Amino acid sequence: MTLPFKIGHYTDLQNITGCTVILCPDQTVASCHICGSAPGSRELALLAPDKKIDSIQALLLTGGSAFGLSAADGVMQYLEEKGVGYSTSYGLVPIVPAAVIYDLNIGSNKIRPRPENAYQACRNATDDFSTQGSIGAATGATVGKWAGLKYAMKGGLGLSRIALDQAWIIAVSVVNSVGDVLDTSGEIIAGAIDPDRIFLARSRKSKFRSGLISGFGENTVLCALLTNIRLSKMQSYLLARRGQNGLARAIVPATTSYDGDVIFCLSHGQIDLDPEIAYEMGSEVVQMSIIESVRQTQGLGGFPAVTDLAGGTKRR
Repeated sequence: MTLPFKIGHYTDLQNITGCTVILCPDQTVASCHICGSAPGSRELALLAPDKKIDSIQALLLTGGSAFGLSAADGVMQYLEEKGVGYSTSYGLVPIVPAAVIYDLNIGSNKIRPRPENAYQACRNATDDFSTQGSIGAATGATVGKWAGLKYAMKGGLGLSRIALDQAWIIAVSVVNSVGDVLDTSGEIIAGAIDPDRIFLARSRKSKFRSGLISGFGENTVLCALLTNIRLSKMQSYLLARRGQNGLARAIVPATTSYDGDVIFCLSHGQIDLDPEIAYEMGSEVVQMSIIESVRQTQGLGGFPAVTDLAGGTKRR
C-alpha cells in the first residue's frame, strides 16, 4: 500500500538521541490531545479545534527535552526549499508542530537533535512505515521508571496499523514512560525490573508506598495517528483524545501529572466512516503500537530490552 504520509528518522546511537519527522500530504487536517501536564512542545496551540489553521505540513517528534525543539527549524528549512507551507502575503510559512521526550538521562546529556539532524530526517523520509525500536525520537526512550532509573528497561518506537475496508489508521508511538508496559492480557512485558528479572510491580502491593522517586517527571509518550478517514479538525481532536484510552490500557501508571504525553491526529481525508468507529479504532491502534514499541526495541545504554530477556521474567 502506497501511503500519502512519509516518515524519516535521525538516529545517534553514540549519544543515544534522535528525532523522527512525519511529512504530510497537502491539506492534512491536524489536531492533538495533551494528556500529560508537562509537555515540551512547539506550535501545539495552533492544533486546538478552535484555532484558525486546519492543516500542517509536517510533525516533529524528538529527543533532547526542550533543547530538541530547535530541531524543528531544520524541518521548516527543508519544507521552505520544497516550496511547501502556509500561504501568506509575503511567502510560505511551513507549519511544523513538535513535541519532545526527555532522554538526557541516557547517553550524553549535552548532545541533542539539531536543525541539521531533522533536515536529514526529512531527506531520509519514505512511505515505509516498518522500522521500529531504538530509532529516531525513541533512541533514548526508557520505560518503567516509577521505581527509579536503575530499574528501568529500554523503550522504543512502535508502529501499528488497523483497517476497516478501505479506511485505515496508523499509530506511531514513542514510548518513554514512567509506567510499565502491559500486553493485551494485562501482563507486564516491560518495566521496572530487578537484577533477578522480576518485575517489581508483581512483588509490591503498591508502586508508590515509598513516595515519588527522583526523576519521576522525566517521562513522555508521544503518539501520532495517521489516517485516510475524512475528519474535521474537531473530529481529529476527538480521535486523538480517544487514543488516550489505548495509552491507559498499555501503560500503568499513565498520563500522570508529571508526564508530557501528547497524542496527535493527522487526517488526509479520502474515506468516509462513522467517527465513533474511527475513535475506537484509534484507541486500539494506540495500544498495539505501544506494545510493539517494547517488543521491537533493542537494549542500549545499559538498559535491557524485552529481547534481552531470553529466559523470560520470573514471577512471584
